Amino acid sequence: MSDSMASFAQLLDRDLVCVDLETTGGNAGWHRIMEIGLVTVDRDGSLSEWSTLVNPGVRVPASIARFTGIDDEMLTDAPTFESVHRELLERLDGRLFIAHNARFDYGFIKAELRRLDVSWSARTLCTVKLSRRLYPQYPRHNLDALIERHKLGCEARHRALGDARVLRDLLSVYARELEPDYLSRVAQTVLAEVAVPAQLPTDLPDELPESPGVYRFFGEGNALLYVGKSKNLRARVLAHFNASASHSRERVLATQVRRVEWEETAGELGALLREARAVKVESPLHNRRLRDAKSSFTLSLSPAATGQPVRVTIDELTAVEARADVELYGVFRRERDAKQALEQIARAQNLCLKAVGLEQTPGSCFGFQLGRCRGVCVGKEPTLLHDTRLRLALSASRLKSWPYAGRIAIRECDWKGSVDLHVFDQWRYLGTVHQVSDIAELVDPKMSFDIDVYRLLTRHLAEVSADSIIQVLPCKQG
Repeated sequence: MSDSMASFAQLLDRDLVCVDLETTGGNAGWHRIMEIGLVTVDRDGSLSEWSTLVNPGVRVPASIARFTGIDDEMLTDAPTFESVHRELLERLDGRLFIAHNARFDYGFIKAELRRLDVSWSARTLCTVKLSRRLYPQYPRHNLDALIERHKLGCEARHRALGDARVLRDLLSVYARELEPDYLSRVAQTVLAEVAVPAQLPTDLPDELPESPGVYRFFGEGNALLYVGKSKNLRARVLAHFNASASHSRERVLATQVRRVEWEETAGELGALLREARAVKVESPLHNRRLRDAKSSFTLSLSPAATGQPVRVTIDELTAVEARADVELYGVFRRERDAKQALEQIARAQNLCLKAVGLEQTPGSCFGFQLGRCRGVCVGKEPTLLHDTRLRLALSASRLKSWPYAGRIAIRECDWKGSVDLHVFDQWRYLGTVHQVSDIAELVDPKMSFDIDVYRLLTRHLAEVSADSIIQVLPCKQG
């Protein structure tokens, strides 16, 4: 068995460590390690084992105790992670970290070390991914399926050292039964799945958090290339560098990027807001969707003289949004887009182009002469009926009125208990604070109406629970 494992280590030209952990749950932020098992294999064939229970400092859930056989009583006198972490790091040092669903075990060790302010990283090889690549014809690649498929023994299933030994035996089977060049090629492919461009730090995949946030790519001369957001920063950033990425922009970015920065947020809304603002303010070279939205136009309906149709004008939103007597329909990035939309609606609904402000000719509109207008321009259709038809035609695009008496803050919390309070007024995003007492003090930057903020906020308000919204009433004057 050791000869086969040595062959695998020699194939990859690395010393190896097979790792398995038992934990109090599945979230590395909340839950803790309660057992560690390692099997180390050197290229010269040397093999060693190490395992220890770990007092997690929290109670073991009953379901976990039943699953692993590890209960609170067994852990009472066990060492803490802090007391064993130096020995653990010595045994991991310089070795390829191999685990089944490697991000789970690796992430838990990283989280525990982070609590101790200890920095550590390692290259990882996931045996789930390796099995999928080697045996794509099989649908299941969990450890029980591999034990059955390859006729492996396991003296202590769901115990750390027992499962780490299974990984050792699994790799020994691969080394004995598979052609070396094929096994090496597939293993290197799996290792390369988290590779980053040569000009970036090799430990970037380990440093990126699996949390919501905003990231920035910088190029030569510190030029800002791209701003993006994600619910999982690590997965999204690495996706840009995936060797199989076929999109030309991804290939260009991977070539040009020299530095990656990121900012974690408490939730997805915060990431969306910060991305929208950063793209408009910082003008990254490769962002097109949000970058050019400098102003917005809308169709404004306002009262007219008695007996006359309502007046329709195309206005910048900043000029009309504060007036209560004006109805606003649609948001357009350019004035000509608003004009084209109004013309299309008018023609489709047989509205009067003169009444909606698209023609200035005396007498009837041209559409009336062609039978496309019902004659409000010459008194044949009542203005009230024409106004009603116009409003119905536009109704789906009417902008919502601000439904609050003043500012609001939407609360987002992450698993660590950090709180973001996103502050809005009249659909404008004013900024993010972390304490309720800071909401009223946030200075209004007098930002113009932003269609992207409006759309994501209306969507979010329709989904968010009422207890996540804090209303801040305006101060009384006098």
